[in-house]
Amino acid sequence: MPHISLHGLSFYYEQAGQGRDVLVLNGSGSDMRVTPNIMQSPLTSHFRVTSFDPRGLGQSAKPEDGYTMAAYADDAAALLEAVGLQSAMVLGISFGGMVGQELAIRHPACVSRAALFCTAAGGQGGASYPLHELADLPKDERLALSLKLNDTRIDDAYIKANPDALETARQRIDLSAYAHEPNWAHGRAGQLAARAAHDCWERLPQIDCPIWLAGGKYDGIATPQAMQNMASQIPHAKLDFYEGGHLFIVQDGKTFPDLISFFNQGTA
Repeated sequence: MPHISLHGLSFYYEQAGQGRDVLVLNGSGSDMRVTPNIMQSPLTSHFRVTSFDPRGLGQSAKPEDGYTMAAYADDAAALLEAVGLQSAMVLGISFGGMVGQELAIRHPACVSRAALFCTAAGGQGGASYPLHELADLPKDERLALSLKLNDTRIDDAYIKANPDALETARQRIDLSAYAHEPNWAHGRAGQLAARAAHDCWERLPQIDCPIWLAGGKYDGIATPQAMQNMASQIPHAKLDFYEGGHLFIVQDGKTFPDLISFFNQGTA
């Protein structure tokens, strides 16, 4: 699959499907080598979907510096231009939702409409859970806390009664096969640092395209309150909650049909 040079850095990207263009911005620690991912989702049956590994992750460059939310947004805008798109509809998931906010503010012509999922504005609007603080915890403790944060219905009693839950979570997030790659840990830390500094709260009213915010009712990372705060600050925004936690997009079967309907309302 192709690589493309943006700002002097090599980025790995993929495209699939036909129709109007959708740019997908993925979450923290994402790596497009891990499947299934958004390229195997129902979106590609309705739209031409473009997605990529952001700087520091996957098969994209892992520079020594430059890990800022502004840089992530500028990378996304540069990718659109490089593949010949003046604008696209945007799906931003978790960290990608933060990038989507920056993209809509810094490069408004690039975004015709955006779905921002399980994300937060930062600042006075409330931040997503500080995932960088999990790094130093013992592995099983980190996994257990991650499970609880991903879905607040999960507690110690659930984990005790479902011993396979930790192993399933471990397999889902295990990227150890790639840990030998140069700057692998550095790139992941850089993304988490940018995430921790994210604050679009005061600038959200600058977003003037249609925005759909969606979250999980039981999300302990991007909390319902943080999503509600965002909805109050963004013009033309609507907000819906789904049955699930941070992974509601795969937990609630209504999510993709509603997403496809939202994108079909607009043109890109």
